[in-house]
Formats: sequence, C-alpha cells, structure tokens
Amino acid sequence: MDYEIRLVTIADYDALLELWNFTEQSRRALNPVDDSREGIEKYLKRNPATCFAAVKDGKIIGVILTGHDGRRAIIHHMCVHPDCRRMGIAACLVSCAEEALKKEGINKIFGLVFKDNDRANAFWESQGYSLRTNLNYRNKSLNDDVPTGE
Repeated sequence: MDYEIRLVTIADYDALLELWNFTEQSRRALNPVDDSREGIEKYLKRNPATCFAAVKDGKIIGVILTGHDGRRAIIHHMCVHPDCRRMGIAACLVSCAEEALKKEGINKIFGLVFKDNDRANAFWESQGYSLRTNLNYRNKSLNDDVPTGE
C-alpha cells in the first residue's frame, strides 16, 4: 500500500472528524469542546511537529495526535481507517510521533485506551507500551459541555 506520512494541519479537520466518526471506538473518545475545530486548532498550535496523518490518494487514512507539556507526552487520538488496518500504518504513525517527541526532548509517553478495546490494547502492547496497574486515572471536567466519562 502506497501512502505518505505528513504533519497534520487544521485544514485536515473535516477529514479527521470523518475518520474518527467512522468507528465506534474513536467516536466515543471525542468530546464536543476539545475535538471541535477550535479545540483541535489550539492543540495543533501547541503541538505543531508531533501530530501526523497517513495519506493515500489525497485521503487521510490514519492519524495520531500527540502532544507534551515539556516533560511527558500523551497520545490523544490514534486511528486508522478499518479498510487500511493490519498494513503497518499505525506502527508507522507511532514511530513518527515518537521520533518527533524525542527531538523535542521528551523521554516518556502515555496513552489512554478503553479497557474493552482489545484490538487497540493488543496493538499498544506490541509497540512496547506497558499497562500501568498501579495508577488510577482521575478526571475532572472544567466545562459543562465536556463529559467526565465513566
């Protein structure tokens, strides 16, 4: 499969939203504020060199949004179109993001994966991401429009 990897820009927003809404697992990770056009634009301005898209024939078939606070990085969204899975695209996106984060002096990355997403959990394990069982993830919404989660 021929595809290119390039940086994500805000011009990609509609294509990203379409990709994320294509599958239930990605759709349920979205929220109406942070994943709005304005929210993604703010994220990309803060993280211009660490978010990547896989593009084939002008269409985005995969994306990874990663950012950092100067100390640790987080993978916020990673998605590959179901028709393009099992072709190495996700691993390539992860590798690009990791290299970009290393260039910015980041030494540790974490990501959040729904517990019931067996395919994604297996993928992240295959990429060397260990499961932390000694931590509790705590969440508080500062905006009534952002769901707190389960």
